[in-house]
Amino acid sequence: MNRIDRKFAELKEQQKPAFIPFLTIGDPDVRTSIDIIKQLEQSGASIVELGVPYSDPLADGPVIQRSSQRALGSHQISIRDCIEAARVARSEGCELPFILFTYYNPVLQLGLDKIFPLLQESDISGLIIPDLPMEEDQEVQTLAKAHGIHLIPLVAPTSKERIERIVTRASGFVYCVSSLGVTGTRTQFHSGIDQFIETVRAATTLPIAVGFGISTHEQFVKFAQSCDGIVVGSALVRQVEEVLPLFADAATRPQALQQIDDFVSKLIRS
Repeated sequence: MNRIDRKFAELKEQQKPAFIPFLTIGDPDVRTSIDIIKQLEQSGASIVELGVPYSDPLADGPVIQRSSQRALGSHQISIRDCIEAARVARSEGCELPFILFTYYNPVLQLGLDKIFPLLQESDISGLIIPDLPMEEDQEVQTLAKAHGIHLIPLVAPTSKERIERIVTRASGFVYCVSSLGVTGTRTQFHSGIDQFIETVRAATTLPIAVGFGISTHEQFVKFAQSCDGIVVGSALVRQVEEVLPLFADAATRPQALQQIDDFVSKLIRS
């Protein structure tokens, strides 16, 4: 069974939502990213999105853009490096399901014939490609299914017909975009968010996760009432950004990881 399916099944029995953090791999370096992944598991993460740094991240706001720039500028982190980070984390005992979050250009540069065997070898369970529309994803869908990897769609508040078309092709879970626009923390979500989630729920039996803008315990609790998972990206990436000086010194590295643990604790437990 795919690790994502197993995790959602476990959480359903426990009546708990999945906490799904997003992390830009290579910010500030790959070794540190692996250590953060392991800390997130200890802190209560259910699944981790491994963000591939990209120079033109159309769906990402300024916080994640800056993290990509740091990863690309300092170490020229590639999609291969991100996949390798998952392999190393797994070899060091991490049991979390991994999802690779990447734009389509890095996938094409690596090659469709190469990426899926690499994902499988590194025990990555899911793939999110935000700029690949369903009208053009058939080849990726076929390869993902053949390698036992979930291709997870982003679904934005749009027409009921398009929502239904997208979710009927989904596997793993459906990722609901809570707000129109790019990622980034928010104090308010669009007025139709509850109806949007209800529309998605009526169209699929898969778990539903929501993301884009969630940054507080209050928001986490709100969405936990209607969704099976909550994705937190920019708020966590900003936290990493704030403790970068602590990661730079071996003596203060444990302090940096403790601050990430504190952030997660306040977010999911208050």
